[in-house]
Amino acid sequence: MIELAVTDGVAWLTLARPGALNALDRALTARLETALDRVAAMNDVVVLVVSGRGRAFCAGNDIREMATLTPEEAGALGTRQARLMERFAELPQVTLAAVDGYALGGGLMLAIAQDLRIASDRARFGLPEVTLGFNPAYGIARLLDVAGGSHARDLLLSGRTIRAADALRIGLVSRVVAAPTLEASARQWAEEIARLPREGLAATKQAVADIRRGEPGREPERYAATLATDAARARVRAFSERKTPPKG
Repeated sequence: MIELAVTDGVAWLTLARPGALNALDRALTARLETALDRVAAMNDVVVLVVSGRGRAFCAGNDIREMATLTPEEAGALGTRQARLMERFAELPQVTLAAVDGYALGGGLMLAIAQDLRIASDRARFGLPEVTLGFNPAYGIARLLDVAGGSHARDLLLSGRTIRAADALRIGLVSRVVAAPTLEASARQWAEEIARLPREGLAATKQAVADIRRGEPGREPERYAATLATDAARARVRAFSERKTPPKG
């Protein structure tokens, strides 16, 4: 259900349940939790790319499984998945969603749980929950941040599906590329980021998470902490002396 590969500072996590359009059931949720445990411990990984195999990035929660769950079980799964989405923000690595095909419901929320998003021109985004009579179980606050209030409300309250070009226009994704080039484009972007110092990226991610939690103002504290490291001080000296910064 999950494939995880690492090359040159980039981990690539692929949802591999193509027959079910990579829908999130309890088993796939558990596999994602385990995969994130592994990624969090990878000190040599700077960027995590999340993608889906087949015709969808992720079609959301598995409706067939949902039909078998009691309301209490469904609520517990939603709480568990909400926590899973927050764990992406807590990773020290920069995370990048490479979206091809459908990103619907929980799949859209999985995409926006990542720091950055790139989509193929055939990607489709939507939140169909309202058409079935319930609300998204998680991710609404993050969607309001990412897409802006009016655009987010449109997706939430209409249940409609939008194309990649519209997702780019409203800020849901940062880049759109031709479908055959998605993997290469995502890899190139990830490798560019992976060449940057990991400490600064992680501290910047933490600062963003602080603000999202309603704790602004900690940037100077994190700035001072990262600047105090030997590696950062060496880079600053090299820059001031117009030398090549040391690697690592």
